[in-house]
Amino acid sequence: MKKKKPAKKPRVAKRKAKPKASAPPPELEMARRSMEAFLEHVGSDALPEKKPLDEAQEIIYEAWMAPTRRQAVALARQALEVCPDCADAYSLLAEKAARSPAEALDLYQKALEAAERTLGERVFADYAGHFWGIFETRPYMRARKGLAMRLWEAGRREKAVEHYWDLLRLNPNDNQGIRYLLMPCLIEMGRDDDAERLYRQYEEDCLAIWAYSRALLDFRRHGDSPAAARSLEKALDANWYVPAYLLGRRKMPRTIPDSYSPGKEEEAVIYVVENATAWHASPGAIEWLASRV
Repeated sequence: MKKKKPAKKPRVAKRKAKPKASAPPPELEMARRSMEAFLEHVGSDALPEKKPLDEAQEIIYEAWMAPTRRQAVALARQALEVCPDCADAYSLLAEKAARSPAEALDLYQKALEAAERTLGERVFADYAGHFWGIFETRPYMRARKGLAMRLWEAGRREKAVEHYWDLLRLNPNDNQGIRYLLMPCLIEMGRDDDAERLYRQYEEDCLAIWAYSRALLDFRRHGDSPAAARSLEKALDANWYVPAYLLGRRKMPRTIPDSYSPGKEEEAVIYVVENATAWHASPGAIEWLASRV
């Protein structure tokens, strides 16, 4: 009998300036930010006098829309001159101006500290559970997400996961797509019980990343079982392109797509970039998938 060749590990596409993961598509985040800027502007017109932080934040709204990275960076630095506690300015510099992972990590830490100073302790007590619904908390949430991603990349995994869990505590609606970043982290770390708890928290999620996470978790728990097979069938229904990229049968693109639609190839690419390591960290999972598709 001819032995099956082991599945090739997929080539991971090069990232653009900021990893998008399986979080909400960039154009959705831009729409949110634009609306946030508009509402802030409308509300601020009624104020007798703008505070330095308000002025700095308006500069950041311009920076988000800047046509070039250089212009965005210049505006972020201008915002910090107006108000040293402008958290979004530090986050933008971490994304677009950091010359090393360590520098980006430091900038995100400064962003988080600035946001904490401006919010004060009472906000965390009063608004935990629906943080994203308060505009003033969003720079904090953006900074903490960026910090967690950089901590994971730096190998400080426990700390990164701690930040992700707390972001979900503050905002269980998960407008930032934190669960999509946290799930592969938990699987890579072998924390299957926590991964199961996270899955159950968002069980109604119908995107491919959740369906394939279910299939992988079932395989890790029960091996090549009817439960794992059923989960995989549901995952294939959600996006049947994923196995081809995950198994190396289809070549990964040079860059990650800027956006995706459920069930399309772009979604599969983004899923594989963020979750391939979790599959390869699960003994027998890749071979099982190859035998099933």
